[in-house]
Amino acid sequence: MSFFKKIFSSEKKETLDKGLEKTKITFLGKLGKAVAGKSKVDDDVLDNLEEILVSSDVGVNTTLKIIDRIEARVSKDKYLGTAELNEILREEIAGLLSETNSGEATEFSVPADKKPYVIMVVGVNGVGKTTTIGKLAHQFKNTGKSVILGAADTFRAAAIDQLQIWADRTGVPLVKQSMGSDPASVAFDTLESAVKQNADIVIIDTAGRLHNKVNLMNELTKVKRVMQKVVPDAPHEVLLVLDGSTGQNAFEQAKQFTAATEVTALAVTKLDGTAKGGVVIGISDQFKIPVKYIGVGEGLEDLQVFNKYEFVDSFFK
Repeated sequence: MSFFKKIFSSEKKETLDKGLEKTKITFLGKLGKAVAGKSKVDDDVLDNLEEILVSSDVGVNTTLKIIDRIEARVSKDKYLGTAELNEILREEIAGLLSETNSGEATEFSVPADKKPYVIMVVGVNGVGKTTTIGKLAHQFKNTGKSVILGAADTFRAAAIDQLQIWADRTGVPLVKQSMGSDPASVAFDTLESAVKQNADIVIIDTAGRLHNKVNLMNELTKVKRVMQKVVPDAPHEVLLVLDGSTGQNAFEQAKQFTAATEVTALAVTKLDGTAKGGVVIGISDQFKIPVKYIGVGEGLEDLQVFNKYEFVDSFFK
């Protein structure tokens, strides 16, 4: 496919290559063993491939879909060689990602006709939610946008303090109240402040509790409803942050949050410290929600806009 002949931005691509190195080495190592001594793709190779994809946290349903597509190609070309399997996998995985992730975005941008553009961030504690918010604020500020943060996770003792640290580090204002305050009230104050200051982007942190789905749903619905008193079509984006290193647990979190609220985009973090990068493929396919950002390092610049072609190229490089 011609899209693998694209020239990618070197510095960003190098960071992505490095971030996915553990996943790539593990996956390609297993793939090499699966085809060792084989000249063509047969049932044994496909069985081994299925096991490799599942163990790489691509997920059972997505794995079966990929295997079905490869079987269809094998049936058309009876002499399909194992040497071509790597390229076929690249094409089929890119095709799956294309069904959910349209376009080839590489930059941090928001629609010009939405001001302030309101992003509500959801996710369980410990997935890198606060860090992702801080990095988003930094990246958007670097594009010349004015950003305001809202500390609406008022239940966790350290949440407000952690977000304040990121606000100070990135040089953006933070709207907050005391711990235990009404999250919807914080969101309301944040949007009012953003409108008064003519800010471009608002990023609202929310509580990361999953112990009661009904309570979570009610809370997030209330936050949305109150925000709409200030900005009628807010939030413009509900971003679910998932820890890529947790593998199948990330699937479960996605299931819970998509049941509790309308998630419009995903950020998958901590991909640099894991061999479970395949989770990006499975979650994108199973939930039909675009992956918008991926975290491939600890630096401020290491939160990247997800580009499916760059990702697949790094995955198999």
